[in-house]
Amino acid sequence: MRGSESRGRGGQDRGRKKQFKKKFLFRKKKFCKFCDEKIAFIDYKDVRLLQGFTPERSKIFPRRISGTCSKHQRKIMQAIKRARVLALIPFTSD
Repeated sequence: MRGSESRGRGGQDRGRKKQFKKKFLFRKKKFCKFCDEKIAFIDYKDVRLLQGFTPERSKIFPRRISGTCSKHQRKIMQAIKRARVLALIPFTSD
């Protein structure tokens, strides 16, 4: 009898937790600023723009964090890599 009571309560608690989580997980949808502003070319010499997509440790932000579409994310990655080779952006921080 004791085992059936604990199972029943656990099922009810789980349902409440799911409802609670669903209520507060709403996030604003990220959008690609390059598509929005209709920027066709991402220049590797534009260091100020490219530094916005790299944190202090000089890693490249992924799509889910930066909010760019896949097409522009590939162009950003290519531009950052070119800028690193030409020493416009550091590979790592000190």
